[in-house]
Amino acid sequence: MAILVLGGAGYIGSHTVAALCEAGRDVVVVDNLETGHKEAVHPDAKFYQGDISDHDFISGVFQKENISSVIHFAAYSLVGESVEKPLKYYENNLCKTRDFLAAMVENGVDKIVFSSTAATYGEPERVPILENDRTEPTNPYGETKLAMEKMFKWTANAYGIRYVSLRYFNACGAHTSGDIGEAHSPESHLIPLILQVPNGQREFISVFGNDYPTPDGTCIRDYIHVTDLAMAHILAVDYLEKGGESDIFNLGNGVGFSVKEVIETARKVTGHPIPAKEVERRAGDPAQLIASSEKAKRVLGWNPRQDSLEEIISTAWKWHQAHPNGFEK
Repeated sequence: MAILVLGGAGYIGSHTVAALCEAGRDVVVVDNLETGHKEAVHPDAKFYQGDISDHDFISGVFQKENISSVIHFAAYSLVGESVEKPLKYYENNLCKTRDFLAAMVENGVDKIVFSSTAATYGEPERVPILENDRTEPTNPYGETKLAMEKMFKWTANAYGIRYVSLRYFNACGAHTSGDIGEAHSPESHLIPLILQVPNGQREFISVFGNDYPTPDGTCIRDYIHVTDLAMAHILAVDYLEKGGESDIFNLGNGVGFSVKEVIETARKVTGHPIPAKEVERRAGDPAQLIASSEKAKRVLGWNPRQDSLEEIISTAWKWHQAHPNGFEK
């Protein structure tokens, strides 16, 4: 039986595919390559290029391959863009997932692990955030992910599909081999943007807002290594395949670092001064997001290994030094 990974040519998807293949699992990847890179897909995985909303295409994959479970990474994820283009996010994240779920039901596939987000919480009531805390997203990206979670819930009730939703925090770092890593265009994530400075691709790093209610005035986030995230998805598949009930889990290190602290750690790792420039806040950025991952550790047996910020940035720096233009030749 194979695991179908939607968006398996993207950043977190490709690391999950690599981890699955390294564990000897049969893997099928579907990606439309709008933002993914075929070069990032592990050579042992079977690759299909196409869209998850294409009913005939997806049904063909289900009929050709012996799929036991699905891992879903095929969603847009840029907070700023979602504020500017909310309908694009509803169409891709919600409507296309609806179409895919219909094909799952039709083809008798009943287990799915979903890449959700801490953005479902919005401004948290408390820190660290628990899975049963209030969900009031502050941007359309988080709103669409929350709507997807609710669609999984009601689809599960009606058709017997079981799902795991993984709400994670700031994915970062790269595979220890240095062969795959973060390559977005345009790039919007803090660590790769910082590393563009010592890589000679930008003169300084912008700090969006310095007046948040945090110790140094900059946003605080929980950074989680992409390989640790990949392992959580595999554990979630195993949990469902052993009969586990539908559930929601946070994934994070439980420790928050401010933007200024991340920049300072990058200076230490790269040996570069990395000039920083303070600019206006971005719309929809909560001041502080830190996870409690106790439930994932207890139920899934998840144990993040690469949890030091210095180690995370070191793996990212190894990738970006060797691939300053991502997967472009």
